[in-house]
Amino acid sequence: MVDLIIYAIPAFFLLLVVEAVSFKVAQREDLRGYELKDTRTSLSMGVGNVIINTGWKAIVLVIYVGLYELTPLRIPESAVWAWVLLFFLDDFAYYWFHRISHEVRVFWASHVVHHSSQYFNLSTALRQTWTPMTYFPFWAPLALLGYQPWMIFTMQAVSLMYQFWIHTERIGRLPRPIEYVFNTPSHHRVHHGSNDIYLDRNYAGILIIWDRMFGTFQGEDEPVRYGLTKNLRTFSPPKVAFHEWQAVWRDVRGAATWRERLAYAFGRPV
Repeated sequence: MVDLIIYAIPAFFLLLVVEAVSFKVAQREDLRGYELKDTRTSLSMGVGNVIINTGWKAIVLVIYVGLYELTPLRIPESAVWAWVLLFFLDDFAYYWFHRISHEVRVFWASHVVHHSSQYFNLSTALRQTWTPMTYFPFWAPLALLGYQPWMIFTMQAVSLMYQFWIHTERIGRLPRPIEYVFNTPSHHRVHHGSNDIYLDRNYAGILIIWDRMFGTFQGEDEPVRYGLTKNLRTFSPPKVAFHEWQAVWRDVRGAATWRERLAYAFGRPV
């Protein structure tokens, strides 16, 4: 089993270069474009994620195989309906994984990396966590439903590849039917905004329908201010990767009671 993301990397870099050149050719004052140090950090985070995930996915594979062998259920890999259903199940799992990653601090400690850039371009899509251990429980039920692990990993890769292109300011709003159903650059710009109106909104992977259903949708109504509410003052990849984990540990260690320790670790991000 080979991760489809590996095959997509050359296309990612080609599109990144094209977008970066487009900012040089047709500059606009209302778009932030690229900044060398920021882009270098994003690429470093992406390379680190690929390396770490190579080992971590081997562990997840063992877990999913174990769950798959435990269940009597079997989903036929050649059935079209099975893949259509998997598409929706995967996207639903992603929505909740993504939402929890904003609402529970230990999950946010992993996910905050992706929001740490004050720029929004295709390199931001590659700014990924070095601690990807928080995601697998959300997809474990799919193995228990009878989906083979390679099918789960394949659909996860499809989702991630889709999400690459929506990290851009170069594409405005798309036709209304597309904006209503799918996650688009406009919707995802909102998600990366630190404006009060945009905080914790638009958790979609491919389909925006989950946000509309569960009350977390927000349209792009005002210029987006990218980054965190308290932005980092560093481009150091290790600091970007682990700064929130250090903050969680500092708060937990300094807490007076176990109730406070649990609140710092599993409460909302501070």
